[in-house]
Amino acid sequence: MRLREELPDFPGITEWVNGQVTKADLQGSPVLVHFWSVSCYMCKESLPNINEWRDKYAANGLKVIGVHMPRSEKDTDMEAIKAAIAEYELTHPVAIDNEMKTVDAFQNEYVPAFYLFDENLQLRHFQAGEKGLNLVKKRLFRILGIEEES
Repeated sequence: MRLREELPDFPGITEWVNGQVTKADLQGSPVLVHFWSVSCYMCKESLPNINEWRDKYAANGLKVIGVHMPRSEKDTDMEAIKAAIAEYELTHPVAIDNEMKTVDAFQNEYVPAFYLFDENLQLRHFQAGEKGLNLVKKRLFRILGIEEES
């Protein structure tokens, strides 16, 4: 995806955990979509940060959506995915995308990957890899209109 492109919908989701969302549900809110995989160590390392932002910035309107993207056939095991969602306390909506249709809609190739959309659902920042979390956070503050923490 290119910057300023509009948030795609979430086509072909195998199953939603913690509630289903549509693009229409997200209109008017800043949105962080994070792609992760149950077999990705770096993804699991970033999940506590995602949870912290979800809770801390909910009052600022932030919506967080997880998309589980399988990296192998083993990663399509629904019970393993749901166990990881519970273990890492992912209480936000998580789309399990075993057919990779949402992955394709986002043109995503990476896990972890972070797509940050403004309240008009235009892409404002993309980052892949856990090292980019600080860059995502900087852009998140800008979109939310809040001062950076020191």
